[in-house]
Amino acid sequence: RNSNGNMASSLSLTSCRQVLEEMNEVLSTSKLIRNYSRRIDMSDYTVETDLFPIPALQVYSSYNLGNVISPEDKAKYFSAHRGGSQGDYRDGMTEKIANIVNCLTKFPKSKRAVITVPNNSLASHTSDDHAKCMREIHFYLDDVKDIDNTSGGKKLFVLNATVWMRAQAAEIFPKNIHFVGSLMDTVARELVLASKEGVVEDTDDSNGDGDAIHISVGELFYLATTLVSVRED
Repeated sequence: RNSNGNMASSLSLTSCRQVLEEMNEVLSTSKLIRNYSRRIDMSDYTVETDLFPIPALQVYSSYNLGNVISPEDKAKYFSAHRGGSQGDYRDGMTEKIANIVNCLTKFPKSKRAVITVPNNSLASHTSDDHAKCMREIHFYLDDVKDIDNTSGGKKLFVLNATVWMRAQAAEIFPKNIHFVGSLMDTVARELVLASKEGVVEDTDDSNGDGDAIHISVGELFYLATTLVSVRED
């Protein structure tokens, strides 16, 4: 077990860039990989490629977070090759984020801080819009021990997450991982804002002192049921 009481994974922690490089390597000898999983360090989730320059990553993530995107940015960066409707996660995302923040604000140890990306309960296999590549994202707060006493009295947490992908084309991985990282950053930031309003409960609910908190973004457990090189595979 690790220091947070979770079962230690046999997978080593890797960077987002390393994951993309490994995807391309394993797919060079096998056209399709089932149940690909990795533990990913989310401290740097920007992986720039020819298909996804940094402005494209930023615009797509902002769009999927529910922000307003200018017509000029849509025309410049959006394309079917970069994801199309299967990679459009925007619908209801603002409300879904608010639900996660409310959940972890009131119940920091909750097992219900989950975003279900598709909004249809009876999906048709013939519909691209129903077949979202990203299916669920689970968020969880873990305590961090202030061994060096440098927190200034703040409660220290790390926000980790698990994401499940129905399918992942390696060439689209930079867009998906940038969105997940942006989403984790947004949730962490909103939780800190909630703490400043004095509404975040203690994790053990023993003293109720309402101290301010610090939340860092930690790691992602990433699972893709099917991994391929390009969307057409």
